[in-house]
Amino acid sequence: MARGWESKSVELQQSDSLGTPIPPRGPSPASDEELARERELDGLRSSVVRVTADLARATHPRYREQLSQALAFLEEKIRKLTEGQH
Repeated sequence: MARGWESKSVELQQSDSLGTPIPPRGPSPASDEELARERELDGLRSSVVRVTADLARATHPRYREQLSQALAFLEEKIRKLTEGQH
């Protein structure tokens, strides 16, 4: 068994015997709103990657224009979502 697991096991046994819970380590849990925003940002970033790849392969001028507009829309939406975080 690895030392890290041993020390955690001992720590848990000690806290159980004292009846006091160990506070969670790391950053505080994110709210539902923050999690939803992060999921939306992840989806938008994935779309940016896809649209950028499509734009690199596109040859028809109208299709390239549509993709450019879609990319601008996605980037603006990302900017607005990240602006609200700061």
